[in-house]
Amino acid sequence: MQPSATRDLIVGLFVAAGLATIAYLSIQVGGVSYAGRGGLELYATFDEIGGLKARAPVAIAGVTVGQVRSIDLDELLRARVTLEVDADLELPIDSSAGIRTQGLLGDQFIALEPGGEDALLQSGEEIEFTESALSIERLIGRFVQDSGIDSD
Repeated sequence: MQPSATRDLIVGLFVAAGLATIAYLSIQVGGVSYAGRGGLELYATFDEIGGLKARAPVAIAGVTVGQVRSIDLDELLRARVTLEVDADLELPIDSSAGIRTQGLLGDQFIALEPGGEDALLQSGEEIEFTESALSIERLIGRFVQDSGIDSD
């Protein structure tokens, strides 16, 4: 086989395209946002966050509009979640946030439901209406308690 500059160039382009594809997929799977900061920063406090993690998606009607930036404990030992959503998003001040699960055993995300007020949430404000994650253990415990089955 004789050396060929054209063949070497084609192989090099193929390898470069493969590396670019792997880099793109790594960014997508890792949930890394390349849009940068500058979005609307909101806070929501929950009693139970289940398996919610930083960089989890924030969605409205199934459309991703942001991500969870961080999760901390507040002074009352409740989970305080910092959300970063699109800067152009206009959320009424009575909007609510709930922790939902994608599928039966899927990852958790924040679902925002816009309210009906005219006033809008500003960056740094708190979402007052929140719904904590459902826990399978709590549901089973509630079912056992409500059904009258006594463990004694």
